[in-house]
Amino acid sequence: MPTLRVKNPSVKTEVVFSDFKVRRVYKEANAITSRLERLSLNELSPGEVVIKTRYSSVNYKDALAITGRGKIIRNYPLIPGIDLAGVVESSSDDRFLSGDEVLINGCGIGELHDGGFSQYAKIPGDWVIPLPKGLSLHESMVLGTAGFTAALCLHRMEQNGQLLENGPVIITGASGGVGSIAISMLAGLGYEVIAVSGRENQIDYLSSLGAIQVVKPEMLELTAQSLQKARFAGVIDNVGGELLARLLTCVLPRGNVASVGMAADSKFSATVYPFILRGISLLGVSSSNCPMPVRRMLWDRLGNDLKPKHLDKIASDMVSLDDLDSVCSELLDRKRYGRIVVDCQR
Repeated sequence: MPTLRVKNPSVKTEVVFSDFKVRRVYKEANAITSRLERLSLNELSPGEVVIKTRYSSVNYKDALAITGRGKIIRNYPLIPGIDLAGVVESSSDDRFLSGDEVLINGCGIGELHDGGFSQYAKIPGDWVIPLPKGLSLHESMVLGTAGFTAALCLHRMEQNGQLLENGPVIITGASGGVGSIAISMLAGLGYEVIAVSGRENQIDYLSSLGAIQVVKPEMLELTAQSLQKARFAGVIDNVGGELLARLLTCVLPRGNVASVGMAADSKFSATVYPFILRGISLLGVSSSNCPMPVRRMLWDRLGNDLKPKHLDKIASDMVSLDDLDSVCSELLDRKRYGRIVVDCQR
């Protein structure tokens, strides 16, 4: 493949890009296939900032894209990976210089634009965020979209009056990426956190993150009543379906429910009673299209007051681009927990 040469203005020398390793997904005869191959820069989606990708991470969307179990990628072929962190190699955008440490999450990478499962990336300057103070490149990808989403849940709840003194917050799908980070984040701020998980082998893990109680869904003894005893000041729900519907009925007056996932079901059936009799709020959380000012503010907080204390425990594995097929299948089959970081240069 051809070699592309670009100038590195900070050191006044020439950097040479030959081909490099990527994980790319194809759609052929209605079948989705993932291939490890080599590309050159001019074969990537366009962007003003060329980044040497140090780390990415495996999210639920990435697993769906790699395995073809979900319609995530819009244009084939494409490099998945909705997160990346690395070092700027060259930039025609004056806001970024060679050597800058940066990250990107969401904004369409890995879905519409070549993403993080590549040793190099080309990204539009408007999507690039300087690495926040308080975070290393590796820590930023232990967080990744999962950590950003957990922070966005809390941000929306705080905007709607969520306070420590209001009472406990319950987190469903607790052993996943968003759930794990949300537990550590909220516990670090002083919240009483109750973790809900169907995985009995994760009780010690979730307790070590700061959950005061770890329960299976059936242990909550939720019923189909329109209103149940009010017990929780807030909910971060990664599950959807019947569990979400029943939790809505036992939220304390003026409490908040952040809906962020659908691991069980995208549909749920509920009544208006919790909303009109207790004044609770159901808050939708969408991280991929979050406005950039909010995105930057939350990443700054993730390096500061929202930084989880237990990132080392949450980072359950480090894998390479070579490992992604098997890792993504295991994630969807619920054989993985916490966060999986991808070392893109291995």
